[in-house]
Amino acid sequence: MSEGRSATGSASAPTVLRMILGRRLQERREGAGVSLDGAAKALRVTTLTIRRLEKAEVQLKPLYVEKLLETYGAERREIEEFVAFAERANKPGWWHPYRDVLPTWFSAYVSLETGATTLRTYEPHYVTGLLQTHRYAYAVLSGGFPNEGDAEIERRVDLRLRRQVLLDRSDAPTLWVVMEEAVLHRVVGGPEIMREQIDRLLEVSELDHVSVDVVPFSTGAHVGACAPFTYFRFDEPELPDVVYSEILSGAVYLDQRSDVAAHLEAHNRMSLLTSSADSRALLNRMRKEYS
Repeated sequence: MSEGRSATGSASAPTVLRMILGRRLQERREGAGVSLDGAAKALRVTTLTIRRLEKAEVQLKPLYVEKLLETYGAERREIEEFVAFAERANKPGWWHPYRDVLPTWFSAYVSLETGATTLRTYEPHYVTGLLQTHRYAYAVLSGGFPNEGDAEIERRVDLRLRRQVLLDRSDAPTLWVVMEEAVLHRVVGGPEIMREQIDRLLEVSELDHVSVDVVPFSTGAHVGACAPFTYFRFDEPELPDVVYSEILSGAVYLDQRSDVAAHLEAHNRMSLLTSSADSRALLNRMRKEYS
C-alpha cells in the first residue's frame, strides 16, 4: 500500500498474507544484491511488475516466487516454504463469498482487520461496525444504500456481523474505540434500537480487550474532529502500521510513518478528553433518554 493511494483505483486489494510475502521477497532480493531490473529480467517482465509484486498489488504466482528465489540464490527448502506461503496467500479470504456486496477497496480493510493485533478507531457519526447490533447495522446500511432491496441490505448486515467474530477469538485483537457524543444522539432506527445498541456498547466495554471512549459535546473543538479512521498494528515485522480513512466513494490507506504518527497522536489526544468511567456514565444517561 502506498501513501495517499485511493483503493477505488486498485484492481486487486492486497491481503495481509500477500503483504507479508511481498515484503519478504523484497528483503530477499535486496539481501542478495539483485536490482529491480535483474529480477524483472529473470521473469521476463517489467520492473513495474516486480514493484507491484513486492507491494502486494497483484497475486504472487508460485512459479514467479520460485523463479525469483532461484535468482536470489535461495536454498531449495526456503524456496519450497515461500511457494507454500504464496499458495496460502492466494487463497480467498473468508469474506470472498460476499464479493457481490463487498467492494474491492473494502476487502483490503477486512483482511487488515482480520490480521491486526491492535485496532484503534475514531468514529464521529456512527457506532463502529465491529460493535453494531443487527438492527442498528440494518438501519445504518439501509440509509447508506437507499436504492438496494432488503436482500442486498441483509447480505451487507450479515458480512458486518461476521466480521465481529474476531472479537471472540482466543487471540482477539485489542480494540480501542473513540467516538463522538453525537453518535449517541443520532437516532438510528428509533429509540428501541438505540437503547439496544447502547446496551451492546456497555456490554463490550467491560471486556479486557475492548475500550469504548465517548468524547462529550462539552469538550468543544479538538484535534480529531475530522473524518473517521482506523489504525491497524500487526505482530509481523514485515507489516507497517496502517491507517484507513474512508471517503464517500472509496477509501485511502496510509502507511507512511508521518501520516500514521499523526493519526495515532490524534487518537491519543482524543482519548485523554474523557475516561472509561465518564464514558460509561454518558452511555447510561443516553440509555435512559431512549427508555
